[in-house]
Amino acid sequence: MDLDKETQEKIQELQMLEQNIQGILMQKQAFQLEVNESENALSEISKSEDDIFKLVGNIMIKADKKKTEEELKKRKGLLELRLKSIEKQEEDISTQIEELKTEVMKKIK
Repeated sequence: MDLDKETQEKIQELQMLEQNIQGILMQKQAFQLEVNESENALSEISKSEDDIFKLVGNIMIKADKKKTEEELKKRKGLLELRLKSIEKQEEDISTQIEELKTEVMKKIK
């Protein structure tokens, strides 16, 4: 099958967008994992009546419970904000991919 130059360019653009979305999905997964870790840490802190410890480099140090909890909540909020941004990018690229697929399919048929 012989495709015109415009169709070939659209196919290349489609491949690029699909690679981009793979990268975005990997970032999304990493942020989701960090959000879950923050939630788990907050849960454990709230259960703890004793001293808490924080890992700093290769050592554990005693940490202030309230301050650590505030830091985790702030971090979780930032991660959730980044996650929303990534989800918006994913949505936009998915829309572009669908539009390009439709265009390419029309040209091929």
